[in-house]
Amino acid sequence: MSASNNPFPPDVIDAVRRHMNDDHAADTLVMCRGVGGHPDATAAEMTGMDGEAGIYRLTLPEGEKTIRIPWERPLTQRAEVRPEVVRIYTESCAILGLEPPTSH
Repeated sequence: MSASNNPFPPDVIDAVRRHMNDDHAADTLVMCRGVGGHPDATAAEMTGMDGEAGIYRLTLPEGEKTIRIPWERPLTQRAEVRPEVVRIYTESCAILGLEPPTSH
């Protein structure tokens, strides 16, 4: 998806990115290790998103890598992002054998 087709304006992308990196850094790493398919990641940062996926920069033993973690379906509204992130986090916990906290 090109930036011109992104349903989310830059201020929304920046707000979601900041929230994930500032308030949910450990959860972001779990998501990238689990659903993102990189269990060896040592750090992860959300760098952006579009209607099809969240975009993350990972630190791996061999260096940095950017990945996309697709949403279950295309998203067009900001209110759709949180439930999708919670789903990815919950699925990642299951993949990694972690018990998700009840506060999410």
